[in-house]
Amino acid sequence: MFSIEGKFFKALTKAGDFLILGFLGFVFSIPVITMGASITAMFYVGMKLVRDEEGYVFKGFIKSFKQNFKQATVINLIMLVLAVILYVDMSIVKQMGQPLGQIMNIIFLAFSVLYVMVFLYIYPVLAKFYNSTRNTFINAVLMSVRHLPYTVLMAVICACPVLLVSFAPTFKVQATIILICLVIGGAVVAYCNSFFLVKIFENYIPEGAEDGGKAE
Repeated sequence: MFSIEGKFFKALTKAGDFLILGFLGFVFSIPVITMGASITAMFYVGMKLVRDEEGYVFKGFIKSFKQNFKQATVINLIMLVLAVILYVDMSIVKQMGQPLGQIMNIIFLAFSVLYVMVFLYIYPVLAKFYNSTRNTFINAVLMSVRHLPYTVLMAVICACPVLLVSFAPTFKVQATIILICLVIGGAVVAYCNSFFLVKIFENYIPEGAEDGGKAE
C-alpha cells in the first residue's frame, strides 16, 4: 500500500497533479483574453491524466497553451461576445410585456442552453483535434447533441461548484469553497469530464478534422 507503485502514493501524485493543473489554469485565466487557451490546456492535460499518460503536468499544460493560443483566443473572444449578447438580450426581454416577452424569453433560454452545450465541447475538441475555427464550432454543436447524455452529465459536473457554494450554511464556508474551487476546481472539472470526452473521442474523428496527435 505504501510502496512507490502503491495506491497511496498514486493518490498523492494525482492530488499533486490537480494542484499544479488547477493553479496553472487559474493563473493563466486571470487575463480574461487567455482563458480559452488555459481551458484548452487543462483539458489537454485532463485527458492525458485519465489515460494515465500525464507525464509532466506543467510541461503538457504549457505545450498545449502555446500550441492552441491563437485559435483558442479567437474562440474565447467569440464565446465572450455571444455571452454578452445573450445577457443583454435576456435583460431586454425581461422588460417586455406579455405574451411576447415570455415567448422571447423561451427562445433566448434555448439559445443559452445551446451556448452551454457548445462551451462544454469547444475547448476539448480544440485540445484534441486540428481543425478550422468554423469546423471546431460545428463539431462542438454536433457532438453535444449526438452525445446528449454525456453532455447533461458534464453540465451537472460543471454546476457542482456553484451548487456547493449555494448550499453552504455560512459565509465562511462559502468563502472556503470558493477558494478551493479557484485553486483546483477547474482541474477537477476538466479531469472528471475528460472521462466522458476520452470515450467520445476514441476512434472518432470529426468531419474536417485531423487528430494530429494533439492529445496523444
